[in-house]
Amino acid sequence: MLKEKNDTKCLQCEKILKGRSDKKFCDDYCRAAYNNDLKSAANNYVRNINNALGKNRRILQSLLPDTEQMKKTTRDKLLQLGFQFKYGTHTYSNQKGNVYYFCYEYGYLPLENDWFLIVKRNEE
Repeated sequence: MLKEKNDTKCLQCEKILKGRSDKKFCDDYCRAAYNNDLKSAANNYVRNINNALGKNRRILQSLLPDTEQMKKTTRDKLLQLGFQFKYGTHTYSNQKGNVYYFCYEYGYLPLENDWFLIVKRNEE
């Protein structure tokens, strides 16, 4: 009985594979490209959120000089710089019941008349 030739194709570029019978890719480039394609759609959402968080952090950092502990700014100024209020890493409530919204170590406290107090949490 003659064995039929197995014409297995690369999962990425569809070239006919030579070598081991369980081989799936023709080279490392195709293997990496295939896996990157698989993960790119799922990671795109997470990547966009991480980019927004990083931008929010940079905006808060730019408005709070290293020499100061806190500074006031307006909602309009934050929006003008591209701040997205829907993205943050965590909140903190103090004993007075004030809720601070944080983006990593930088945060803000909403005040009256669309003013915000920007703070930096001390690293411990």
